[in-house]
Amino acid sequence: MTPQSAAALRCSVCGGPLMPLGRTLRCPKGHSFDLAKEGYVNLLPLHKRHAADPGDGKPMVRARREFLQAGYYAPFQQALADLCLQYAPQNGEDHLLDAGCGEGSYDRVIQDRFTAAGRPCVLAGFDLSREAVRLAARLVPEGAFAVGGSFCAPVRDGWADVLVNVFSPFAREEFFRMLRSGGVLIYAVPTARHLYGLKEVLYDRPYENTEQSTEYEGFAALGERTVTDTITVPAGQLHNLFAMTPYFWKTPASGALRLSRLDSLTTEIGFRFLVYRRL
Repeated sequence: MTPQSAAALRCSVCGGPLMPLGRTLRCPKGHSFDLAKEGYVNLLPLHKRHAADPGDGKPMVRARREFLQAGYYAPFQQALADLCLQYAPQNGEDHLLDAGCGEGSYDRVIQDRFTAAGRPCVLAGFDLSREAVRLAARLVPEGAFAVGGSFCAPVRDGWADVLVNVFSPFAREEFFRMLRSGGVLIYAVPTARHLYGLKEVLYDRPYENTEQSTEYEGFAALGERTVTDTITVPAGQLHNLFAMTPYFWKTPASGALRLSRLDSLTTEIGFRFLVYRRL
């Protein structure tokens, strides 16, 4: 975490700006928060901690890290980075925010894309999962990462030029608050047949995802980009793919057993990137 990226964060007690003082972040009212050794900070308010360790657990987070780092979703990561570069205002120092950042694989690609383009970029992200934020902070040490939720986000008003949300809860009011006027929201959702091949193995009656275009108060739709591909996943990565999805928790034992017996799996994948401008 750098002083520039730390400036994205706000106090979870009073909402004031946070400033780095050594290994501590402190607001003008004296509330202070220690940085973990990996460089992230926990800004989830105590009254919002409905579990001892909220968010995705360690097995799911680590499965997602291994799968994403193996490159299976590289087309989505590159498309998202390109969209961020396209819509960032190039105002001298673009501010990018990842709401529900997970373990940081998307953010690493975004940061590298801006660097390759010679565009200064300050990146911040937050997630309910402490394990995810810990890994993100290690993967993108120049970014500011905090434990926090989308509905009580630890980011200052109007800080973000571009806000990214990939398969995470849509917190309209908080997204509106954190984006500057005219800022851009990039919301990633699955296509109808994303991971359909996986569902064909897991379920007796596989189903397509519902696709819809939604209007959000305070935002104007700018368009969308759909990215699709077909991947073949070997047995060594199948558990990671399964464990990183919500299907892991709602699949009959018979479906999980069928998956465990496969040598590989070929499936369609697809993301829709919905783009909005904050009014």
